[in-house]
Amino acid sequence: MNAYPRHASRLAQLEARGRLRELIPGIGLDFASNDYLGLRDSAELAQSITDALARGIPVGSGGSRLLRGNDAEFERLETEAAAFFGADACLYMGGGFQANQAILTCLPMSGDLVLHDALVHASMHEGMRLGAADLRSFRHNDAQDAAAQIQSWRERGGKGRVWLALETLYSMDGDFAPLADFVAIARDHDATLILDEAHATGLYGADGRGLAPMGCDVPMIVIHTCGKALGASGALICADSVIIRTLINRARPFIYATAPSPLMAAAVRHSLHMLQTQPQWGNHAAALRQHAHRAAERCGLHHHGSQIIPLIVGEDHAAIRLAQGLQAAGLDLRAVRPPTVPKGTARLRISLTGGLQPRDIDTLFGTLSTLAPELTP
Repeated sequence: MNAYPRHASRLAQLEARGRLRELIPGIGLDFASNDYLGLRDSAELAQSITDALARGIPVGSGGSRLLRGNDAEFERLETEAAAFFGADACLYMGGGFQANQAILTCLPMSGDLVLHDALVHASMHEGMRLGAADLRSFRHNDAQDAAAQIQSWRERGGKGRVWLALETLYSMDGDFAPLADFVAIARDHDATLILDEAHATGLYGADGRGLAPMGCDVPMIVIHTCGKALGASGALICADSVIIRTLINRARPFIYATAPSPLMAAAVRHSLHMLQTQPQWGNHAAALRQHAHRAAERCGLHHHGSQIIPLIVGEDHAAIRLAQGLQAAGLDLRAVRPPTVPKGTARLRISLTGGLQPRDIDTLFGTLSTLAPELTP
């Protein structure tokens, strides 16, 4: 007997529409993950965990950071990360979703405005939904629309602070935000920029510091996730020390969450060290991007110059079938469907991960031209 008929009915509806999600293990060449540098499987990062254990770093934290879970390894990481990213202070949390929730539920106050790009991550939407501030969105990467939204809000009586939330590199289309334009808006309107660097950290900027402008004269909160190019897990919030202290004292996702494993803090410390001392990781990623972009252009596929190349299929079931065909050929890509992307834009998200070689990219595009010639003219 099914004790949950309404839930079962909803699952059946999702399956009929081609939107039922399932957990599938990684198989074949990795074109699906966010391991952009290949650090996740690196022997050196694994050795950093072994060394940390030998130094007495515990596996678990034992509790929240305010209740004895504050291992010294967290504080070492925060000090080193603040210096590396040029920030006043830093806070390490369990993940990017948790970090965005903490920022947007805690910092914007009643009477403030959170103005966000229409395509920001679900974690930002969850934080905004639970927060107290007014909410508005602007058209994707449209700085003029963002400025107009602020002006409209002010004209309607808005008096508080504006918090301008965007990603520096968007995960589904692989396009970059025009950061100089948004910095100018923040300066003109005395706004705070909230920049999610999830898909830029480790790949762009000096030594992989990301795309956020260092030494900027506008208030800025920058989130660097550690589970993508850095090969570990967690997230680093870099900001003014008043912001960090406020999060420690008022952010429920920080206060009431068991702290992450101190071993992950040790791994992230080592990842940051590798970015500064081993340029070959970033050089390999850059070479893969160049090779993939040339291959995509030969196939008639559009890209924005990043490590993420969207292959828009359109219909949900068609995206699933194409992903399954590629997986059967030893190429691990996944179908991304609404509501993650807009209706009618179901796609394969080609992700250039660090373990790939140029020949693997040639294999992918050759297979695509066979399986989906209508998508690769």
